Amino acid sequence: MMSMAAAATILIAEDDVDVLRAARIALAPHAGRIETTTTTTQLPALLTASSFDVALLDMNFVTGERSGDDGLRALGQMHELDPTLSIVLMTAYGGVALAVEALKRGAADFILKPWHNDKLVAAVLAAATLTRERRDAETLRLDELERRAIERALTRHEGNVSLAAAALGLSRPALYRRMSKYGL
Repeated sequence: MMSMAAAATILIAEDDVDVLRAARIALAPHAGRIETTTTTTQLPALLTASSFDVALLDMNFVTGERSGDDGLRALGQMHELDPTLSIVLMTAYGGVALAVEALKRGAADFILKPWHNDKLVAAVLAAATLTRERRDAETLRLDELERRAIERALTRHEGNVSLAAAALGLSRPALYRRMSKYGL
């Protein structure tokens, strides 16, 4: 179980309110916050308004539909909005081909309904961990890029902090803070 400090923020998109409620109940002890929607049209607004560690996404949102096209389309839209977000897809009508296609398109996992709660929780928590790892790696890459840019500016301006700060579009105090952060 995740600690409260690391409790996952979860987005669940499922058109069946009973399945939505069951997922919420199963995941609640492991979540800091759970947002839900019964339609894919609300996903862009939800993802723009808030950050999530993981999304649990149904594959079909039209009664009688079994192709998974709705879920695959939403998966692509969600990844465009947040490429670091891990998404677990779920369906009652899944086959191996659909699961493989979902994974090829970037899904973190694929769950069949009805699920066993322990398997659902494990998949969602693993996906939340993956999201956090991706975001940490992205932050590390940005920090390294910033450090290199500062080093290049200082080298180019022969250690003159005022000129380096101007070249970077920073104030001298801001550059000094960043230099201290990176041990420069």
